[in-house]
Amino acid sequence: FIESLDQLKQVLRQNLVMDESRRENSAEHSWHIATMAMVLAEYAPQALDQLRVLKMLLLHDVIEIEAGDTFCFDVEGNKDKEEREQRAADQLFGLLPVDLNSEFRALWDEFEAGSTAEARFANSLDRFQVLLQNFNSRGGTWRTHKIEKARVVQRMLPIKQGIPALWPLVEDYLNEACAKGFLKE
Repeated sequence: FIESLDQLKQVLRQNLVMDESRRENSAEHSWHIATMAMVLAEYAPQALDQLRVLKMLLLHDVIEIEAGDTFCFDVEGNKDKEEREQRAADQLFGLLPVDLNSEFRALWDEFEAGSTAEARFANSLDRFQVLLQNFNSRGGTWRTHKIEKARVVQRMLPIKQGIPALWPLVEDYLNEACAKGFLKE
């Protein structure tokens, strides 16, 4: 399992790093949002188990080693995403001893389901980080794929519940992105 984790560094995401020099890899993404969780913990709507949040964020994209990264706005790619990711989770977490397999799989399932305050906070950070990347890369994948604001708003909606204090900032970023031509109205 530990040796397999190194492969996450090779999984390229659609998103550009903020200086637009290259695409981000999934390992960088996981590190970035785990660090964001520590910085933004005070904005959680309630007390959270921060260690649980960090574990979820570090594990949430491990399955991309086998399933690949599916762009959130790729309608066709998302049709079988859940099935591919379930198989990948079985395979990768299956490399672990039984106790860790159970723990890691439960954390991954919790993140995917968004069934707890910790999972909703973690999911919100996952989405917020991408918003920051797209804004700071002058529209990045929004421009490349001609994504409209309504679709981005829909994608960002979990932030309203997971970290409500950030929602006004999300709206400000999206409005400014439209005003600057980074995002289609």
